[in-house]
Amino acid sequence: MTSEPQRPEQTSRTGKTMVPATPRDVVHIRLGSFAMIAAIAIGVLSFAAGLGWITAVMAVLAVVAAVDMGLAVRRQNQNRAQRGGMTEAG
Repeated sequence: MTSEPQRPEQTSRTGKTMVPATPRDVVHIRLGSFAMIAAIAIGVLSFAAGLGWITAVMAVLAVVAAVDMGLAVRRQNQNRAQRGGMTEAG
């Protein structure tokens, strides 16, 4: 457990939970991290097996996943700054 004090969950006027990220950004980060780890693992294994073209393809996919995750984090930060920290869920 953390020693930070718990803040009550904020709700909008319609009763929906307020969250600091949009569901789309969360999906981009979670799927992107899975894809990046898988691409790195397959790339390392293909490099060890001497399959250079698969290694290159996996390196490109890992970079694309990293850029996509970076853009999702950037969108989260912009939303947080524009909307006062929270957006409506769902």
